[in-house]
Amino acid sequence: MTGIDLSPKLTAAGQPDAAILADLAGSRFAGIVNVRPDGEEGGQIGHDQAAAIAQEAGLGYAYVPVSSAAITEADIRAFQRAVAAIQGPVYAHCRSGTRVAILHVLGEVLDGRMRAEEIVAFGAGLGLDLSAAKVWIDRDRSRAPHVKGFHDPRTGSVQYVVWDAATKRCAIIDPVHDFDEKSGSTATVHADALLAFIAERGLTVEWILDTHPHADHFSAAYYLKQKTGAPMAIGARVTQVQRLWQGLYNWPALATDGSQWDRLFSAGDTFMLGGIEGQVMFSPGHTLASVSYVIGDAAFIHDTIFMPDSGTARADFPGGSAKALWASIQAILALPDETRLFTGHDYEPKGRHARWESTVGEQKRKNAHLVDMTEERFIALREARDATLPMPRLILPSLQVNIRGGRLPEPEDDGRRYLKIPLDALPGSVW
Repeated sequence: MTGIDLSPKLTAAGQPDAAILADLAGSRFAGIVNVRPDGEEGGQIGHDQAAAIAQEAGLGYAYVPVSSAAITEADIRAFQRAVAAIQGPVYAHCRSGTRVAILHVLGEVLDGRMRAEEIVAFGAGLGLDLSAAKVWIDRDRSRAPHVKGFHDPRTGSVQYVVWDAATKRCAIIDPVHDFDEKSGSTATVHADALLAFIAERGLTVEWILDTHPHADHFSAAYYLKQKTGAPMAIGARVTQVQRLWQGLYNWPALATDGSQWDRLFSAGDTFMLGGIEGQVMFSPGHTLASVSYVIGDAAFIHDTIFMPDSGTARADFPGGSAKALWASIQAILALPDETRLFTGHDYEPKGRHARWESTVGEQKRKNAHLVDMTEERFIALREARDATLPMPRLILPSLQVNIRGGRLPEPEDDGRRYLKIPLDALPGSVW
């Protein structure tokens, strides 16, 4: 049960065995935080077994799997929340204890309780080499642009505020307008949280960007345009999606020229975010109109590639294509290996914390749908998997709003807004 005390609440330790974990029940510790991903090496105790031991011992338990080479701010914040949630001293472990210490000091620096220049000396005093944490801070301060992700647990969607620190100009990417399908209620809780963050940081909104017309949430783009005056933009092929859904909704009055947006991006178009250039890549496959936004060293790829443990996005919506998705993924993976990739959804597999940032290199090494994959095998895998998936529960309400740039239906003579839901319009229901 040896470990290194990082603070009165937190002790870092190396990989324990089952007996050590069980013995924690009679110690000063109130809970365990497991930072080590399953399968790093043979013989290590896995998450399921560790959780069962902790439950039997009456200890709190959290699983925050983090790879040393791919730590993100989301990982740091998830670790902090896990430690804070345990009422008492915490025993946090990885392979050697160093990863736990790195997560701890990174959180201390980000929250202003420690200076970056103190990291190495702090580690040396504990017999730990924390130079990797100093490198992380230096890289984070120099990278452009800055990115803040906001995860919506209800839909698994991730919204982004992206900004140039030098000019404080920002873009909002894929914002969510709240909708409860059971009651029909709408709200702007998530969009207002973006605005509050932007105000707190003193940012000015330069763009409101959607990667495609979403099938699982309403877009808050139009609401945010009304609040900020910033232009809305999307890929030019949205007009094809409008025409497709115009037929499905029997909606002859729908304008299908993309005029609901201020700018329609073509492949290869560029735009400026403060002093940082952004470029538009067409990324069809998930939808006809999907695009990726490459801004500096960051690419916002939404429904193409998910986190490595979640694979890739489905391609069976109207206008989707697994073959086109494969080609789009290859174009993304052709970006430099250090390019940061920001995905649009995370469903927290195996109960892990929400994650949305990876790199091109990490995806090449770890994504189960992409490693040692051929186009033919990928298409077969994707189509077989998609055949088992039900349509998203919000696809019919969402597309009606999102092909109009996030505009809700106009109020009728009673002052209420109404959605029109076509019956038997989509194939492939899973009963």
